Amino acid sequence: MTEMIIDLSLTITSVLRDVAPIVVVMFVFQLVILRKPIPHLSRVLFGLLYVILGLAFFLFGLERALFPLGKAMAAQLTDPEFLGIAADATVHWLSYYWVYIFAFAIGFATTIAEPSLIAVALKAQEVSGGGVKSTGLRLAVALGVALSLAVGTFRIVTGTPLYLYMVVGYVIVVFQTLAAPKMIVPLAYDSGGVTTSTVTVPLVAALGLGLAGSVPGRSPLLDGFGLIALASLFPMITVMGYAQISAWRTKRLDTHSPPAQGD
Repeated sequence: MTEMIIDLSLTITSVLRDVAPIVVVMFVFQLVILRKPIPHLSRVLFGLLYVILGLAFFLFGLERALFPLGKAMAAQLTDPEFLGIAADATVHWLSYYWVYIFAFAIGFATTIAEPSLIAVALKAQEVSGGGVKSTGLRLAVALGVALSLAVGTFRIVTGTPLYLYMVVGYVIVVFQTLAAPKMIVPLAYDSGGVTTSTVTVPLVAALGLGLAGSVPGRSPLLDGFGLIALASLFPMITVMGYAQISAWRTKRLDTHSPPAQGD
């Protein structure tokens, strides 16, 4: 119990140190540059307190729960006993199919729950006047992250270089950028960024490091990282693909719909 309190205190101190520059910049610009008092100062101070405590408890929870859970799941899914093989046997990449399924499922679930994605999706729907559906955008991004983690875990298991996946992925993104509806392109690029946020990153990092540490012949340093890069890339592809499919369906319906009376 004492150790937990000490760790929590250290986490709060670290968060205070990280948040302090942001607070200083905001207060300096408000008081010195704009030369105006801070409106609702008490509410602002209470809000800062909530932010600090919220971040501290969140980071503390990551270290105590999510990181160990991700590593434990990776270790259990790659256990020779679970795979049904001898401990010293050479494992084929197909034997790790439960790892790929778990990575896909956890990627989809964490992205759907990502607060930053929810905020961006709602704003996109509001700004576009309903042209971009919040639910459709979230599902497209979640599918992209799920696919990226499945492919990323395959990369870790097989030990193939990360740059091959990144080069091929960005070539696809470039061609999609030229072909996709122009209104969706900036949103697709931003969707790749919002996936690497508070909920997704900790679990993805824990999964990658845990898997690299469990698969024979893999290095956590060389192979464990890179999942987050793929998680930023694939949503661009799926969001632009979603827009392209929607545009194609709309065009197809317009082509096959009967002409209006009087035409």
